[in-house]
Amino acid sequence: MKQSLALAILTFALLASACKEQPEATGSRIASLDEIFERDELVILNDDGDPLTFDIYLATSFEQQRRGLMFVRDLPEKTGMLFVYDDDSMHSMWMKNTYIPLDIVFARRDGSVSSVIHDTEPLSLESLSSIEPVTYVLELNAGVARRYKIGAGSQLVRSADSG
Repeated sequence: MKQSLALAILTFALLASACKEQPEATGSRIASLDEIFERDELVILNDDGDPLTFDIYLATSFEQQRRGLMFVRDLPEKTGMLFVYDDDSMHSMWMKNTYIPLDIVFARRDGSVSSVIHDTEPLSLESLSSIEPVTYVLELNAGVARRYKIGAGSQLVRSADSG
């Protein structure tokens, strides 16, 4: 009896601690993203050269990049998150605490798309890596890259606010 009570108290304490460390886990939605990230518009020239405009959240700081789209349960079709890194490097993503499947677009410093990982598995801890050094990573709803023909022939164009 004492062991089961002690185990229950320990379990409760661990759960309470986890919730304190990740306050976003308790009901955050798109509104919480608006509190953490700046928004902008990103134009993508798809594989056919057609311009597409997406609303994006900008993840520029380490803390923002660590948070990403975790805890988001729905995202409008033409909304995504653009991770902007200071260096060209082999960047990788994972789906920890990410409840929606995503397409992950890796792009070089000039905005040209290096590769796309389609239909990622929600909540997976698998590391999903670029195939070469990149500066940008764009996360979109799963299926959007194929639907809008965003692939290795596409180009991320500077956002409206960055000139």
